[in-house]
Amino acid sequence: MQKSKREQNPESQFDIGLLMITLCLVGFGLLMIYSSSSYTAQVNEGDSLFFLKKQLFGVIVGLVLMLIVSSVHYKLYIKVIPHTKIRLILIIYGVAVFLQTAVLFVGVEKNGARRWLDIAGQSLQPSEVTKIAVILMVAYCIQKNPKIMNTFRGIFLVMLPVALLLFLVVIENLSSAIVIAGIAIGMCFISAKQRTKYFVIFAVIIGLVLLYINFGAAFRSERIDIWRDVETHPKGFQILQGLYAIASGGVFGVGLGESMQKLAFIPESHNDMIFAIICEELGMVGAGIVILMFGLLIWRIFKISMTAPDLFSGMICSGVMIHIAVQVIINIAVVTNSIPSTGIPLPFISYGGTSVAILLAELGLVLGISTKRRAG
Repeated sequence: MQKSKREQNPESQFDIGLLMITLCLVGFGLLMIYSSSSYTAQVNEGDSLFFLKKQLFGVIVGLVLMLIVSSVHYKLYIKVIPHTKIRLILIIYGVAVFLQTAVLFVGVEKNGARRWLDIAGQSLQPSEVTKIAVILMVAYCIQKNPKIMNTFRGIFLVMLPVALLLFLVVIENLSSAIVIAGIAIGMCFISAKQRTKYFVIFAVIIGLVLLYINFGAAFRSERIDIWRDVETHPKGFQILQGLYAIASGGVFGVGLGESMQKLAFIPESHNDMIFAIICEELGMVGAGIVILMFGLLIWRIFKISMTAPDLFSGMICSGVMIHIAVQVIINIAVVTNSIPSTGIPLPFISYGGTSVAILLAELGLVLGISTKRRAG
């Protein structure tokens, strides 16, 4: 009797492990957002659940997107839409360009930064949409002609559509631009067999970023000064308080909900500095478990990418993996003052509805690909 496809390839099914790890991180993120923001929300908004409710809305939207995206065959993104000559991936790219352009003119300014669009009373951060557009576009460009990825010409052709988005994002937010560039170059690096040229590219990019920081807006170079002298710099308050939170947590923490630094000592502690509150309340043990969960998540995505049915799907998984890994590393490095401060959230945990919704949509892509895996 002929075996079914699932019996022939037992791995070709929905990756429950990846889904459960994702849901655990999202649930833990909601818990920590409530713990870290309840005091600030009560004082400023009169509702201790204010930020939790807004994040929960983003999570619900993200879960719906995850369900929809995971049920769509990944090849649909590169197929020509009937009765047109347009591919869905080009529409997604066009939407990202439109949103990035719109935020420069009609964006909402918060804390001195214009990074959000107000749509029907909800905030949308275009740079998050750009990340998933870049992952899909780079994966598409690579699968069209993978052999030229060993040449500078090939890298240039792949990076050309990314360059426009990068230019628009740099104007808005250098931190997000660094993540997007990391995703694109990382995907090119993975696809190449000869990788020596990429080290030259990395060096050039790092050099350009340093020049931009030093000769660009004064607040960027100021962040270098804060990093080098956080204890005495007048604006090193947030990072210094974060370090106090980490130190006071010790091995096992002061207890969930018992943080002192969240009581207005760390400004907006539910955002980029939430890892410091995790360390304070749950200690090194709790922080270590969080890092382990991210490690397992990245490992599951890596496994799916290695057994993906083709280059396009494998590159999508690689892009999602790089996106999450880069943001985790940068966020934790900033909180521990290992690198200068940037506005990069901790995936699934930091407050930000657009961020968590797009990340869940990206995981939907990976989960959909996991059902098409080949044996091995």
